[in-house]
Amino acid sequence: MYRTFVAILGIIALGTASGAQGQAITSKTDPTKPAEFDITKATATTDGRLTTFAMEVVGAAGASKPSAIGKLEGAKVEAYVWPTKLDPGLVGFAPASGILALAITSHPDFDDTPLYDENKDGDPKNDGGVWHTHWVVLAEDKSCAGGLKVRDVVPGKEPLPSTAPGLPLALDSPAATLVLDGKKVQITLPVTGAGDVAFDAVTAELQVHPEGKTPLLCVVGVRDVASGDLSLPGRVELVK
Repeated sequence: MYRTFVAILGIIALGTASGAQGQAITSKTDPTKPAEFDITKATATTDGRLTTFAMEVVGAAGASKPSAIGKLEGAKVEAYVWPTKLDPGLVGFAPASGILALAITSHPDFDDTPLYDENKDGDPKNDGGVWHTHWVVLAEDKSCAGGLKVRDVVPGKEPLPSTAPGLPLALDSPAATLVLDGKKVQITLPVTGAGDVAFDAVTAELQVHPEGKTPLLCVVGVRDVASGDLSLPGRVELVK
C-alpha cells in the first residue's frame, strides 16, 4: 500500500480534474480495519465560497485518539484526511509545493492551534487532543514508514498561511466548522475555486520524529483509502 500510495501521489501532482460534475466515493468495508477508521463513503460540495468535505465510517467517527506520551518528540497523531488537486498556493502555501490535503487530527501531546480554544477552558494552548482542522502539504519521503510526510519548511523563508501555528511544517490551522456525528466526519470552510476539483479520503496515523529531527511529521500507517488506490475519483460538487 505505501509504495502505491507514494507512486500515485506523483500522478496526482501532475493531473487535472476530469470534468465530472460532482462525484462521491463509495468504499467497501473491511472487518480487519478499526471500524472508526474504515471508510464507507466520501463526499465534497461547494457553493463557490464555502466548501464541505465529509466522510462516513463503519464505526463511531473520532472514537479513538492517540495515547499521550508526555512530550512532542515521538507523539502520535490520528487523522481523517482528504487529499485534493487544489494547489497549495490557494490557501497560502508555496504554489505547486506538494499535495494539498485537508485533515481532522487528534494528538494530545501538543497543541498546534494556538489561535483557538477548542475545549473552551480559557487556555488556547492545551487543545491538541480535541479533534481539530488543518490544511497540510504532503510530500514524498522514503525515510517515513508510510512513504509520506507533512512537508518540512523554514518559517519566514517561504509563504505560509496567516493562521499557520509557527511549526516548521507546511501546516495551517484555519477556523473551520467541524462535525463528528455518529459515523460522519465533516468540515466546512472557505475555499474558492473548488468546484469539480478531484479528491479522495484517507484515514492514517502520523508520528513526530522521536528526536525532533526532519522529517518532523511522518505518515507511519495508512488505515484506509476510500478509492482503494488513491486515484482521487471524487469530484467536488458545485451546488447553488
